[in-house]
Amino acid sequence: MKKFVYSALMGTAVGLALTTQIAGPLVAQETDKPTSVYEQLDLFGDIFERVRAQYVEQVDDKKLIEAAINGMLTSLDPHSNYLSAEAFADMREQTSGEFGGLGIEVTQDKGFVKVVSPIDGTPAAEAGIQPGDYITHVNGESVLGLTLDDAVTLMRGPVGSEIVITIAREGKDEPFDVTLTRDTITIAAVKARTETNTVVLRITSFSDQTFSGLQDGIKKSVEELGGIDNVNGFVIDLRNNPGGLLNQAIAVSDAFLDKGEIVSTRGRNPQDSERFNAEPGDLAQGKPVVVLINGGSASASEIVTGALQDHHRAIVVGTKSFGKGSVQTVIPLKGDAAMRLTTARYYTPSGRSIQNLGISPDIVVEQPEPPVVDPNAPVETPEESAARKARTEADLRGSLSNDSMSEDEIKLLMEEQAKAAEAAKRRLDDYQMAYAIDIIKGLTVVQTKP
Repeated sequence: MKKFVYSALMGTAVGLALTTQIAGPLVAQETDKPTSVYEQLDLFGDIFERVRAQYVEQVDDKKLIEAAINGMLTSLDPHSNYLSAEAFADMREQTSGEFGGLGIEVTQDKGFVKVVSPIDGTPAAEAGIQPGDYITHVNGESVLGLTLDDAVTLMRGPVGSEIVITIAREGKDEPFDVTLTRDTITIAAVKARTETNTVVLRITSFSDQTFSGLQDGIKKSVEELGGIDNVNGFVIDLRNNPGGLLNQAIAVSDAFLDKGEIVSTRGRNPQDSERFNAEPGDLAQGKPVVVLINGGSASASEIVTGALQDHHRAIVVGTKSFGKGSVQTVIPLKGDAAMRLTTARYYTPSGRSIQNLGISPDIVVEQPEPPVVDPNAPVETPEESAARKARTEADLRGSLSNDSMSEDEIKLLMEEQAKAAEAAKRRLDDYQMAYAIDIIKGLTVVQTKP
């Protein structure tokens, strides 16, 4: 049976690339107790006929059977389910990195839809949807008791149309409504930028575009800084990255490793186990690496983080990751439908499974809540700001000048102080990122030979 090497490493998305390991036609297997199974199938047939004949309203036979199939699959775990022809087509379209939706990666928990993470630059992210939020209602309709696919269907609609979702958030006494406008979601899988001499690689998802985007981002950033010798390190930002294609997670890990195992998958049958190893070639050329994660970093993100952490190639900073350590196989069925079935667990190079546990950072750094600004508070004048600023020796009238430094040296010192002030300002915008960049700077200072 021919298999195409893709793996599903994340939950159902509202307009996000779902990841697949496509297998051939579904083959029925013999069972040790065929009589018992056939009896149960007869029971199913009896119930099906009773519902068709006696239910208070006429039912759609196809929908009834699909619901029964989906019920069987969803009873196994949160990530196994049935994909109708429409859902399967959407999934294949989403792996391209462009699709319509809200931009929320979701899973199911406690009967409600739980947000794994919003996608950068999407309506969900701009509206302030956060990882860990629970979606309890869609346009006033409760999602309690619905399957995940049914809840996702409620949230889909024409681009430009409005939708109201009700959010329950930890720390908030009451649920609240958020109005979103559906949009076409185009994901740039990798966004690269430079912060002083540090290359920051923001990876939002693991789609077909991720590894090529990573290569391009590194190349352009290194050229911008005037060559690899001027780069002091790399920050890989995997926060709120819900996962994606297994082969892309392997390729991204391999980009920073020269050798060793990246990940292994183990299924029910030992012969289905696989190991994936790194090949020579480090795109970072040995420069320090920091990986940023949080509770929205799931699946493929955790594969990359676990591989770099276990090989001591990167320092992991942030908060504990989501903890999805399973692999789903998407198997095409008749009628252009498919089933997504959990078929394996994956393990980091040290042999650990992160299922339900997540990856713990080497350095735990919480992201502070933004300060609440009182709109009625008086605005501070420049004079008041200057008066509040701490005074130094240089502010004292008649203070002695520094005779040990030239004008050029003093100018260079002032530039360094300005950079430090800019770094301090960055902490207000993104404390975790600022912390990661500071670690890179610290490693550079320690490694620099006198």
